[in-house]
Amino acid sequence: MSTPEWDTTSEYSFCPSDLFPISLSPAHGVSSDEADISVQFGRHYDPLSQVATPSQSDHGANLETEGVGDTDAPDATVISISSTFHPAANLLPIPSDLLLMSSDGVFFYVHLTQVLGASTNYFNNIICTDQAESDGSISTGCLSSVKCVVESSMVLNIILHTAYNLSCAHYVPALNVLIDAVGALPIYGLAPKKHVAPTTTLYRLILAQAPVQPLEVYALASRHDLYELAKPASSHLLAFRLEMFTDDLARTVDAVYLKRLFWLHLMRLAALKRLLLPVPYPHPATEDCGFADQRKLGRAWTLAASYLAWESRPDVSPQVIGDACASLSDYLCCPLCKKGLAARIKDLLARWSFVQVRFFDFYPVEEAGAYTHACYIQRTI
Repeated sequence: MSTPEWDTTSEYSFCPSDLFPISLSPAHGVSSDEADISVQFGRHYDPLSQVATPSQSDHGANLETEGVGDTDAPDATVISISSTFHPAANLLPIPSDLLLMSSDGVFFYVHLTQVLGASTNYFNNIICTDQAESDGSISTGCLSSVKCVVESSMVLNIILHTAYNLSCAHYVPALNVLIDAVGALPIYGLAPKKHVAPTTTLYRLILAQAPVQPLEVYALASRHDLYELAKPASSHLLAFRLEMFTDDLARTVDAVYLKRLFWLHLMRLAALKRLLLPVPYPHPATEDCGFADQRKLGRAWTLAASYLAWESRPDVSPQVIGDACASLSDYLCCPLCKKGLAARIKDLLARWSFVQVRFFDFYPVEEAGAYTHACYIQRTI
C-alpha cells in the first residue's frame, strides 16, 4: 500500500484465539477468488484501546499509521481500518452495522441507516436491506458480512465523508482523488449537484485547486453540470490559449460548457475592441492647439488601440492597457490634450476592470451593439 493511502487508515493486530470469522460478500468487479478470502476480527477486544493516536503530519492534517499489538506473534492477523470510520468512531449514537472493504483492503465501519439514507440505489446495489434485517444487523449492530467496493480507500473515504456530511479537508486529498470521488458519487447513488454545492466542504476543496489546475476543475464541473463550480473556475481560464485545445482535451469538457468557454474568450476580446474604439474627447480650440492638432492625438490613439486589439488576450491586465495608452502623452505638448488623454485612459481602465459575475447566456444576437454591450462586463461564464 502506498504512503498516501496510509493517511486514511490505522493498523490493528489481533490474536486468532479471540477472533471470529466474517464472511466476505463479493460486489461488482470482485473475483470469486477474492471473495473466498476469510477475514478474522476480534469479538471481545476493546476498540478504544486499539485506535491509533492521531499525530501531526507534514501537512498538519493527516493521521500517522501506528501498529498496535504484538505483530511478531505467529498467530497475529493485521488488518487496515479507516482512521475515521472505525469501531470506536461514535459518528452516530448507534453502533456501526455495515463493514465495507475497499479494493486495496481497507475496512470502513459505517451505518446502514446513514448510507441508505444518502444513497438512492442501495450504494450501487451492494446492500440488501431485506437480508440485513433478516440477519439482525440493523437492530443489533452485528457485523455479519463484509461488502467489497471496487473503489480505492482514498476514493471510498471521500464518498463516505460525503454520505455522512463530514469534512475530509484534514486528509488534504489530491485533485485527481477528488475528481475520481465525484465521478463515483452517481455510481453509489449520491447526486453531485447536491453534494458539490457551494455550501459543502467538497466544493471548497475542489475550488481551492482551481488557480493551479483550472482546466481540470472546469472539466469536472462540466461533466456533472456543476455550474456554481464552473463559473469561478472559468475566471482562471482567461489565460488559457484556445488553440491549445486538442481533440482529446476537448472530449473531457461537456459540449455546452466548452461553448461557454469559447464565447467567454471571444466576447472578452470583442468587448476590449469596443472599449478601445472611441478616441479621446477633443477640447475647445486654443491658439496653441486647434482641431487640426488634436486630430494627431486621435490618429495616435487609433494606432495604439489597433495594436492592443491585435495583440491582446482575454486576460490582458489594466496595467498593460494603461502603459500602452499613456505612452502617447510623451508626444503631446498641449496640457489640455494630456488632461483629455488621462481622462480617456481612466475611463477605459474603469470599464475594463469592472467585473460582473452574473451569468450571461452566450448566444449571438443580430445587433452588434447589444452583443458587445452584453459582454464587455463579463469575466466569468
